Amino acid sequence: MPDRFHILIAEDEVLAAMALEDFLSFKGFRVTVAANGVEALERYASERVHALVTDLRMPRMDGETLIREIRDRDATLPVVVMTGYLTEDSDLKQERWKPLEIFSKPVNPRTICTTLHRMLGITLEA
Repeated sequence: MPDRFHILIAEDEVLAAMALEDFLSFKGFRVTVAANGVEALERYASERVHALVTDLRMPRMDGETLIREIRDRDATLPVVVMTGYLTEDSDLKQERWKPLEIFSKPVNPRTICTTLHRMLGITLEA
């Protein structure tokens, strides 16, 4: 059951963050939402987090910087990126950032949930 897994969402679009938070909470995850990268990094430093779901373009600290900061502390934390602005030559596409999945916005919350299950090794019961 995923209720023991804590997901940190870094997303500055309030409606998108609320929709994903509601869906993941309904599916049994514990969810914390941060409105920007600075807030997300503060939450990460003070709470045990099992995965990060982040936008790339946010105020105060962008998602790529957030990922770098967190990866300095935990190189294996699963990261899911949701963005409308990823370029083909993005550094995030390199193997060294794995485990990391990238999705173009808009992203269906079910896709994020399925990806988190896979990345966290959660087996779905029949």
